[in-house]
Amino acid sequence: MPSPMPTRPVPRRPDPDRPAVNERPNILLIMVDELAPQALPTYGHRVVRAPHITRLAESSVVFDAAYTNSPLCAPARASMLTGRWTPGIGAWDNGAELSSELPTMAHYLRAGGYSATLAGKMHFIGPDQLHGFEERLTTDIYPADFSWTANWTRPPTEPNPAGVSMRPVLEAGPCLRNMQIDYDEEVHHRAGQWLWDRARQPADTRPFFLTVSYTHPHPPFVAQQAFWDLYRDEDIDLPRVPALPPEKLDPGSLGLYYNHRRDRMPITQRDVIAARRAYYGMISWVDQRIGELLATLAASGLDENTVVIFTSDHGEMLGERGMWFKMCMYEWSVRVPLFVRWPGRFAPARVARNVSLVDLLPTMMELARPSTGPAPAPVEPLDGSSLVPLLRTGRDDDWSDCVISDFTAGGVGR
Repeated sequence: MPSPMPTRPVPRRPDPDRPAVNERPNILLIMVDELAPQALPTYGHRVVRAPHITRLAESSVVFDAAYTNSPLCAPARASMLTGRWTPGIGAWDNGAELSSELPTMAHYLRAGGYSATLAGKMHFIGPDQLHGFEERLTTDIYPADFSWTANWTRPPTEPNPAGVSMRPVLEAGPCLRNMQIDYDEEVHHRAGQWLWDRARQPADTRPFFLTVSYTHPHPPFVAQQAFWDLYRDEDIDLPRVPALPPEKLDPGSLGLYYNHRRDRMPITQRDVIAARRAYYGMISWVDQRIGELLATLAASGLDENTVVIFTSDHGEMLGERGMWFKMCMYEWSVRVPLFVRWPGRFAPARVARNVSLVDLLPTMMELARPSTGPAPAPVEPLDGSSLVPLLRTGRDDDWSDCVISDFTAGGVGR
């Protein structure tokens, strides 16, 4: 495996000119895309190698039942950013524009005196590519136009006008470069440089909110050779639930069967093994970058008062029940990893209560609350609840175990 940067920094000498640590913590949100927690060692996987994510989990509060509020990229992210369920904000699909009138976690934190910076993917559609962030270090990986929106004014000429198919599975394997590698390397470099620049600018006394959003391990199922070679075909585990014939599928799964063209593009066991091997390699690839990012945070001295939150927008079916990608309500699609680390404040623990991405905004608002003076209040009721009681004690007797997640299939389904 390529040698990662060390994750344990060299001890630093005290700097008498360094300003006192902010009263309120910095917040570093690390996002990945389409990472099923079941594929991480932290959640019991025995094949995947992700030492840096595992080490982060060991020093964090780990949520064992965290869920997305929509198993699709743009709606999931819109829900997380606004703290609201997707129907209330019109987040129907990947082509839905998030209204600029809707406040996001970036708006609220900036109103409370934070800086807010975004590096990486957030799947914004339309002219507003900030949605409260005061600076963006990269463009998005996808175009911001409305090409994702289906044309409902004429009948489709293909059973699948969106163009989704099983090609990413059938073409799984090693690769030299692709768009996602290029993009994530830029995201990674710019985020690391931003942390060093921040450490060199003590005059900016505001606590920061930095979101670093990688697109790995989102398909296509390809991994650079060094990460592909971390695994062998014979070591790859097969799906626990085998593929079901079409006549035994529920209506939603049957729709995806045809939507993904599985009727015309059959998948063999060899294809499943190759796709899973590439997916595991992509996890190891992004794991190395996360280790480097956390090493930079520590070496710059910014880790002393920084809350690190690690999560994904949704999961990946990875062949379970014969299904791939997401867009369904099975566990591999809707569960997400969720770790929260605040050294010296939150003891490492496991939390079994059901939580979801809409809970992150109220959590950040509570973490950012000043010890004196008013805290920013939501301008509209939020659908999420603060995780802080669970982070502190692992218990909240008033916590509701109900999680709302929906997939509206472009606004025409549930």
